[in-house]
Amino acid sequence: MKLIILAVGHKMPSWIAEGFNEYTKRMPREAKVELVEIKPEPRTTGKTVVQIMEAEAQRIRAALPQDALRIVLDERGSHWSTKQLAQQMEDWLGGGRDVAFVIGGADGLHESIRSSANQLLALSAMVLPHGMVRVLLAEQLYRAHSLLNNHPYHRE
Repeated sequence: MKLIILAVGHKMPSWIAEGFNEYTKRMPREAKVELVEIKPEPRTTGKTVVQIMEAEAQRIRAALPQDALRIVLDERGSHWSTKQLAQQMEDWLGGGRDVAFVIGGADGLHESIRSSANQLLALSAMVLPHGMVRVLLAEQLYRAHSLLNNHPYHRE
């Protein structure tokens, strides 16, 4: 199983890449995390927000693995505890399907992407910087995997 993070945005600050890489390198082979950066639509073309979101949605759809379970990050999504995320991860590992997490761009995600999700997940009720979401998600995936394996990284 692969955990694929599709994130609209590129050219993140070095601290984002370093934080993300710190957690993903800790993940075992059976739960490998892969980042796919989606080029954001330029904001200088005179397109409306809806047109921008549709262009980004097309790029996301093109990058999404066909049979992957789709988890869309959205502040209005379900709020899972780390323990609930670990339980979900255990189910995903048992199911053998890849899992694709989708992080939107500056304007969010087009409704077609949100409505095609198997699950909407919120890391916070607050709107977070998109680069920060990458780091937080990678850390939580590592923590959930650690919890499943009784690793001392996770404490309750």
